Amino acid sequence: MCVQRMKVLVGFVILELLLAVLFYHWARRAPTVIHSQKKLDSPIEKLLERNEQLNNRSNSIPYHLKQTTARNENGCVCEGDTRSFNVPFSDLFFPRVGAEELYSSFRASELEEIKKRRHHEYNNFLRRSNTAANHLIIAEANIPLQYPTQGLQVQPKKSILIPGLGLKLKSRKVYSVNCTASMGTFDVAALVDGVSINGEGKMHISLSSPLLSALNRQLQFVTYTNTIFHPDTADIVQFRTDGFQAAFTIQIRHAITPKLYDPGPTGPKGEYNIGRLVTIATKTFLRYDKLQDLIDSIRRFYPTVTIVIADDSEHPKPVTGPYIEHYIMPFKKGWFAGRNLAVSQVTTKYVLWVDDDFIFTSNTRLEKMVDVLERSSLDLVGGAVREVTGYTATYRHIISTEKGGEDGDCLHIRKGFYHGLEGFPNCVVTDAVINFFMAYTEKVRQVGFDPRLARVAHMEFFIDGLGVFHVGSCDDVIVNHASKIKGMLPWGQSETDKAYAKFRYTNSWSNQTAHIYFKNHFKCLTSNS
Repeated sequence: MCVQRMKVLVGFVILELLLAVLFYHWARRAPTVIHSQKKLDSPIEKLLERNEQLNNRSNSIPYHLKQTTARNENGCVCEGDTRSFNVPFSDLFFPRVGAEELYSSFRASELEEIKKRRHHEYNNFLRRSNTAANHLIIAEANIPLQYPTQGLQVQPKKSILIPGLGLKLKSRKVYSVNCTASMGTFDVAALVDGVSINGEGKMHISLSSPLLSALNRQLQFVTYTNTIFHPDTADIVQFRTDGFQAAFTIQIRHAITPKLYDPGPTGPKGEYNIGRLVTIATKTFLRYDKLQDLIDSIRRFYPTVTIVIADDSEHPKPVTGPYIEHYIMPFKKGWFAGRNLAVSQVTTKYVLWVDDDFIFTSNTRLEKMVDVLERSSLDLVGGAVREVTGYTATYRHIISTEKGGEDGDCLHIRKGFYHGLEGFPNCVVTDAVINFFMAYTEKVRQVGFDPRLARVAHMEFFIDGLGVFHVGSCDDVIVNHASKIKGMLPWGQSETDKAYAKFRYTNSWSNQTAHIYFKNHFKCLTSNS
């Protein structure tokens, strides 16, 4: 009987191993996608081409530019006020607008190389920030009004021409349209003979003509000027003709100001300058022996990478050395507060987060992480952590939310990932990764770390970043985890281990769920982690 039970047990073990192998190979064969804005599909391309044709239909009809119309075809000009008179204290009572060419602060010998790097980084920024939603699309006159459906933007208190306005109607004596806005006024940049205009400079404008072609020509010169300031909102324009009505939005927002980081010159073979691109950030509490092991391991492979350390120990010890910045915090200030402090001091394009008990090895290849971020649209990429037992963890999770009622929404967390990342066989796209990741510094600052989470927190960062972060994970960039076995055994614990454990595990998971219940308006959490 015992022999029979043993055979059954061995059979189950073999079956589980086979299932694990099949799952592993299935995961490796996950589909891959390109994570950059693809060329528009052919139907959209045709629509945009159609928009160009619509705009060119009435171009043969003459027009007369208004004297108040000023258009700079070559972009902004670096131009300040000229001094009309020179008397004592004139700048105090009549302050002038100054202008400065910013490139003048560089030496001529270095300017071209800096321009080249800046151009490269700016193109990357445009590639990452531009989406299909930015394309101008015009609805052809099938109702019979023609108007822009998306992609129309104006800066606060500035003016734009409204492209794509038009009218298609059967023959009638008089053709007329009118536009109404709530946060700006309308005008025309040019006048077309035979068109009557009422309401120039007001929130409601009417245009009419016995000639449809003349009216459509005039509509090409309608302008919108934002008059009610708001840094990021939209105006809904009502566009009407007899018996028909449409609406379109004009987004009112400041242009996004890039925040670019100079990566410095590349190596002779085009390799990444890790010291100029990456800063390593960590948070420590009491465990100076483990922190020193981490620093020593980093210096074996990256001797010139800056390490930023946030420390909230009660009696902090000095941590010094080249390219080390040690910041002291109030005692027990907390885990996420320390992360905020560390990241706030980063001056490089990317920040690598590591725990203070990690150990760098030859498999901790930061160049791979940089390459993934440089060549994809990912904002954050995690690696893998190898335990002393040999087990390697990646902690990949998919996060989603579901609308609820007045009691709140539902949060769903599942182990797994969406698909593979093209060009990187060991990388996948997911929503949350392990506590070893590299990310764009500005993106991390945008999401931030909730300082109310003191000692137990990790997933909360990715919950806050849902919809902001585009996250990936690569299992071939590996950092080792210092052994915890000795510190977990009662007879192997040092006084530091005991003090650390006392503070580290004071916050229970119930406190965390209560936190996200209020903060994130969740009533329910489902998870298989």
